[in-house]
Amino acid sequence: MCAMAKPFHLNTPLLESVGMSKRVGTTVYLKMENSQPSGSFKIRGIGHLCQQLARQSKGVVCSSGGNAGMAAAYVARKMGVPATIVVPSSSPQLVVQRLQDQGATVKITGRVWDDANAEALRLQETEGLVYVPPFDHPLLWQGHASVIAEVATSLGPGVKPGAVLVSVGGGGLLCGVVRGLKDAGWTDVPIVAMETAGADCFNAAVKAGRLVTLDDITSEAKCLGAKTVCKKAFEYSRRSELTIISELVTDQQALSAVQTFLDEERVLVEMACGAALAAVYSGLVRRLQDEGRLPALLGPLLVIVCGGSSIDMEQLTLLKHKLQA
Repeated sequence: MCAMAKPFHLNTPLLESVGMSKRVGTTVYLKMENSQPSGSFKIRGIGHLCQQLARQSKGVVCSSGGNAGMAAAYVARKMGVPATIVVPSSSPQLVVQRLQDQGATVKITGRVWDDANAEALRLQETEGLVYVPPFDHPLLWQGHASVIAEVATSLGPGVKPGAVLVSVGGGGLLCGVVRGLKDAGWTDVPIVAMETAGADCFNAAVKAGRLVTLDDITSEAKCLGAKTVCKKAFEYSRRSELTIISELVTDQQALSAVQTFLDEERVLVEMACGAALAAVYSGLVRRLQDEGRLPALLGPLLVIVCGGSSIDMEQLTLLKHKLQA
């Protein structure tokens, strides 16, 4: 067995947010995954998966409306293997350009992620490429779990979060967070799983008591846009030893959170990430405390700032016009 290869991800900063702490009345720590080389947490799982599966491959193929594709392209470039990224036509030109800048071949197929994914699976068969799933694979969750391991090291012995706030798209990060909490012996820490209305495949499944496939993604938080959450995330939501609270915010609340975060923390993240931030900015955490679903005296709140590269000032202005009309 060769020595573990050096991971592609960074140990990201864990910052205290004074503005957010003031709002919720407890210390809020931000795990700044936006500072990863590919712009988001995705590089943790995708880096780990590629190290395990793609070393001797003809190349990798990934279907992604953004961040998973960025991570796959970055990792492939570092490993010296070709990357083909299949994206739906709803992806901003900015994303396509950034993928090409990473040296990837970009193929535009279909209207939503599911269409692009079908094409990626076809290329896996016909071209013999290693398929990099955006969120549904145990190696991804194992890689994403490192985010919690780092937090545990940063906080030091005897300190654990009162709750973890996380955005849910397909559920890959959520599965990684659950795994990380288990590894740290923190399974009693509640997770607040945040989505936007219109990209709410996890919330729909939790409410229905079974996996649900959404008809369409109507939210502007396109990077939360999976129509069906991964089965593992849904299974975790049913387990009695875990507390996973599924909540929704509107696109307007997510966008407003992105703007407030930019003003207060001087960092620009995409709307998918804004869903988790909105739990603090929209008063949702306080509401959960009032309803007795989170403890009134809450330990430090951990917010996973998942990042995202599908945003720039132009895109932000477009979203403002669209959503505040």
